[in-house]
Order: sequence, then C-alpha cells, then structure tokens
Amino acid sequence: MQHLPKMRNTIKILIILLVVTISSCGQKDKSARDSAENKLTELSVDKEKQEEIINEHLKNGAWKHELYSREWQEEIDKGLAKDSTIAYLWQQKAMPMFKQAKYEVGMEFINKAVKYDRQAWQDYRAFIKCIFAKTYRDAITDFQDCKKRFGYSYVMDHSYDFYIGLSYLQLNEFEKAEQIFKQDYEYQLKDKGKDWLHHLDLFYYGISKYEQKDFLGAIEIFDKALEIYPNFSDVQIFKADCLRKIGKTKEANELQKIGEINGKSGNTINEDNVIYERYPYQIRWY
Repeated sequence: MQHLPKMRNTIKILIILLVVTISSCGQKDKSARDSAENKLTELSVDKEKQEEIINEHLKNGAWKHELYSREWQEEIDKGLAKDSTIAYLWQQKAMPMFKQAKYEVGMEFINKAVKYDRQAWQDYRAFIKCIFAKTYRDAITDFQDCKKRFGYSYVMDHSYDFYIGLSYLQLNEFEKAEQIFKQDYEYQLKDKGKDWLHHLDLFYYGISKYEQKDFLGAIEIFDKALEIYPNFSDVQIFKADCLRKIGKTKEANELQKIGEINGKSGNTINEDNVIYERYPYQIRWY
C-alpha cells in the first residue's frame, strides 16, 4: 500500500501528458485550418486591383502593339508579374500563339487561364483543341466536362454539341457524329426555332450522313443549309456529289458548276477564324 500515492502521481502525470498531447494536436489542427483559411484569403480575388493591372498592361499596354510582337507578350508578362492569377491575361497571352499555329506553347498559357477562371475559359480551350490544335479526343473530353459543369451552352457561335459532333466526324466516327448533330438539331429547333439554325451546323450534319452513304438524307440536310446560305459553295459541291451518286448526273454537273463559281467568289465557310485555320471539309479553291 505504500506505493499507492506514487502510482496515483504517475497516473496524474500520464493524464496531464495526454491532455497536453490532445491540446497540442488540437492546436495543430486549428493552426492548419487557420493557415488554409489565410491562404484562401490571400487567393481571394481583388477585382479592382486586377482591373487596374488589365488596364495598365493590356488595354494601355499590349493592345498598343502588334498582335504577334514581342512587346505584346512582354506587356502581359509585366501584368502577370504583379498578379499571376488574372485569367484574362493568360488567355490574351495564349491567343496570338494559336493564330501563329504555336499550339503547344499556347496551350500552356490557356491552361493557366482555365486554372484561374474555369467557367470563363474552359469552353474556349475546348474550341481551340477542336478548330486549331485538332486534338479531337481532348476536345471531346473538355466539352463533355463543360456540359457537366455548366450545362448546355455555346462558344464562338456554336453549341458545345456542335464541336463534339465535329470532333467525332474528324475521328471518322460518323455514326456518333450524326447522332450528336441530330440531337443538337432537334434541340435547337424545339428550344430556339427554325430561325436559330446555323448553316454550318447543317453542313456538318449533312456530311455525317454523306460519309455513311446516306445520300438522300444528306441532300435533305444540305437543302436546309442552302435555305439559310443559298450560295454556300461547299454544300453545293457535296450535294452535287450526292446527286451524282444517286444517278442524277445532269443535275449534279449543273450544281457543280454553280458551286465552283460561288467558291471562287469567296462564298465558303465564313467563320471568323477561317482566316487562321481551314475548317473540316472546307474545299480549297486556290
């Protein structure tokens, strides 16, 4: 029994150590949480400050210089040195690269834009993958992710599904492409009405049928495109080939001549970016 007080003291010491340890762990957890919160506070966007940087180094900086100049890039770099989280600066740094076919370099920059503002720039990146870089599987993945995150939407005048369908078309997955174009056509017709339909959407929808040798189906869709853009030479040339395939040679030859005249007159795909990239199935006239 003479050892009992000693044992009690030992137990007290162990309890104290346990309490101190638990308290210490709690303090560490709290410290970690506080640190994380501080980092989030530091990362919180100062919109007013960012706008000042954009005005100084983009609007009154890079935009004062030629698009492909070193000065354009250097001015943006000055802005990014002040705040590397400004997504718009990264996008403006990337854009000239794509127009010069420097896709790998440009993609590094646009990835940064997406990192700092996904909602603003992920669909733009997906568009670049489809029309410029021509990395179609990556484009499909990016657009599908955009749909999951942000729903059905548009970029550069066309729906996400348009670019997904076009990517499948370029991967020779014609049946998948047709399904996507068909669904998108029906959705837009129901949701927006006939006047909303775009001649380029219809062109590629027709091409998806043409590639599967559904020439009558392709002609039906091509005619809808020609209702919107009567002198669309690329549609006329492909429709002429469809007519030839079903034995309407005279009609095909007549339409072929009209298509060639319209094509040489510049009545082709009229997207803004066609001056930088030839679009899929676009006929070369020169």
